[in-house]
This record gives sequence, C-alpha cells and structure tokens, in this order.
Amino acid sequence: METRSQIRGEEYAADISSIREAQARINSFIHSTPVLSSETLNSIAGRKLHFKCECFQKGGAFKFRGACNAIFSLDDERAAKGVVTHSSGNHAAALALAAKLRGIPAYIVIPKNAPKCKVENVMRYGGQVIWSEATMQSREDIATKVLQETGAVLVHPYNDGRIISGQGTISLELLEQAPQIDTIIVPISGGGLISGVALAAKSINPAIRVLAAEPRGANDAAQSKAAGRIITLPETNTIADGLRAFLGDLTWPVVRDLVDDIITVEDKEIIEAMQLCYEILKVAVEPSGAIGLAAVLSDSFRKNPSWKDCGHIGIILSGGNVDLGVLWDSFNK
Repeated sequence: METRSQIRGEEYAADISSIREAQARINSFIHSTPVLSSETLNSIAGRKLHFKCECFQKGGAFKFRGACNAIFSLDDERAAKGVVTHSSGNHAAALALAAKLRGIPAYIVIPKNAPKCKVENVMRYGGQVIWSEATMQSREDIATKVLQETGAVLVHPYNDGRIISGQGTISLELLEQAPQIDTIIVPISGGGLISGVALAAKSINPAIRVLAAEPRGANDAAQSKAAGRIITLPETNTIADGLRAFLGDLTWPVVRDLVDDIITVEDKEIIEAMQLCYEILKVAVEPSGAIGLAAVLSDSFRKNPSWKDCGHIGIILSGGNVDLGVLWDSFNK
C-alpha cells in the first residue's frame, strides 16, 4: 500500500495520494511528455538513458504541472482574487499560463536580471509583470506588497505542497512509460521538482535511486546534504539560471531523507550536455534541463562504484526556455 508512513515514517508536504490527486486534477491541461532514447548517447554513457522531455511541456518546462495543480486546487472565491509569485523564470510563465486557463489574474514579480525569453513567456500568457531588484529580499518584499494590495493567493515556486505534488506527476508518467528505470537523475534548486519526483518514485518502487544534479557554482544543496542542515550561499555563479534558488523548509526534509546523492558539475559540462541534446537528441534544452545528462557523463558519476549498477537511468530534461544569444555565446567561449 502506497502510504506516506512507509517512507521512513516522516510527514512530508506531499505524498503519493496528493500526487495522484494532482494527476487527476491536471491531466486534462498538461501534456503527457514523451520519453526519448538514443543509442549514441547510451554508448557514450555506457548505460541505457531514458530522457523525460519536460521541455515539451506547456510553457516549455515542468513547472506547469505544479502551477496547474496549485491554481486548480483553489476554491472559486480565493481564485477570483488571483495569484501572485516571485520568479525569475519558468514558474512565472507556468503560473501565468495556468491562471489564464482558469480566467484569473496572475501578478508576477520578476527580477530585472531574468532571462528575456522567460519574461516574454510571462507576458505572452497574460501575466502582470511587476519588476524587482535581483535580490531575494527585494523579490519577497514586492510580492508581499502585491499580496496586501490585491488579496491574491501566494504560490511559491517550490516550497508549497501543491507545487511538489504537481511536479511528482512526472514520476507517475515516467515509471509507466519506462518501468525498467532503476535510477532517476533530477536537477536540483529549490527542491520542488526533486521532492515530488522522489516521493512518487520511492512510493512506487522503494529500491529506485534518486540522484540530484547541481551546478558547482550553486552547490548549496550538496553542502546542505553534507552538513545535515540547509546551507545558503552568499552568491551563485552558473549558466543554469533555473538552478540558483535554495532549499525550502518543505523541500529540505525530502532531499535530506530520500535523495540518495547529489552530483555537482561544472558549467562547461552543462554546455557540452546541451550540445549533445541539440546535436544527437535533436531537442532544445536550457542549461538547467541539460544538467542531468551532464551528471551521468561526469567523472564523479562514472567512477563512483556506488552507481556502477545503475543500468537504466531516467533523466529529467526539465525545460527548454533558453536565450539563444546567451547560448551561442556560451558555445563560443
């Protein structure tokens, strides 16, 4: 029986029941994304790789799952006042799109340094953009002000049970599409995606391994795992703009208990993985989306005896929203 209590007796912000409820709630709105494979990439990696293409999700990223679940779980009275969030990227666009589908306002606080393509997505989906400075303090202060002025509902990008449950629907699909998977590699930032994926996957198959992939220039999750408590960094430095957030109090317990290890990679490895996705898979992924492949191809993964029997690996290609100008510059460095 798939119960929360079976996972180490812990109470988490989501469980297999809330994830299955999310799937039923959002199924008619989301894409069930394909799983791709490549014999060439299998040969390079020395394993069977199964790419879950969330870059083909509505809004161009997995975030639409959680945003949809959060918005469609609101009662009509609360929903009518709209939703507010602060986000530099895919969550902002996802929330704007989900709000548009429900016919309610979305107030999106976006830092001035957000990627242009992601801001354009928010505007395309009808979100009301409110600019902030790049600091988390500025983002949170302005979001609080908007909340007070509008009475809208705050939907946090990752530290929210509804968001975690929505993201967990990826595992339900993936393990139905490729039940032979013994390991899943997931990008990690604030932890909403990997929390949902881990909770669902380990409820379905307790023996499955869940590994996180993180940029070395934003390795707070790896440091947190090593220290046994949440570590935040004074600054981050990575091309993976979607992986610069820190763990929240709802995502950390899941990462602490259910994520088997965290693999850190250099930006150079992320860029090389993006190129492989473009050239071999023929799939456009953003840096954050390519990091799982970078982790599988890294020396730290290949040479670690703990992972030698990882034969069938699910890799979450989490998003495909990339500023092409930035991408070309990174290839030419």
